[in-house]
Amino acid sequence: MATTNVLLREDVENLGGRGEVVKVKAGYARNYLLPRGIALLATKGNVKQVEAEKNALLKKAAAEKSTAELQKEQMSTIALKFERKAGDEGTLFGSVTSMDIAEALKAQGYEIDRKKISLKEAIKITGEYSVPVKLHRDVTLNVPVTVVAEGGAVEAKAEAKETTEA
Repeated sequence: MATTNVLLREDVENLGGRGEVVKVKAGYARNYLLPRGIALLATKGNVKQVEAEKNALLKKAAAEKSTAELQKEQMSTIALKFERKAGDEGTLFGSVTSMDIAEALKAQGYEIDRKKISLKEAIKITGEYSVPVKLHRDVTLNVPVTVVAEGGAVEAKAEAKETTEA
């Protein structure tokens, strides 16, 4: 069987990473990798070109990561509080979703895409939660989220007043 050496321009699962020279079957290279721009034939010129692209990409990724680190520092003091209608046991009539959290962050001046908010499922019970927000591939910020029942603070004050009178 004929094989050929190709230079990968993207990470390919079970094959190799960006910038690697790998040996693949000629048909796979000719019919899949080369037409889609995933790989180039492994020539000296192509190797130099991909190395230059790789260096530029590494610089860009480092700049994005440092920006995300700065944003994490700025956002470290944020705490979100949601007031929702709830039943007697603290079960919400509705829920707090990643969209709600993204809107609350936007109201505080931080434009975060809701897809970067890693909320496994909507919050449906009152309480305190820590919601991870992915600012970069390597930078994650845990935002404290408090969900209280509507009028919950007023009820707590009334209970505190009763205990001081007794």
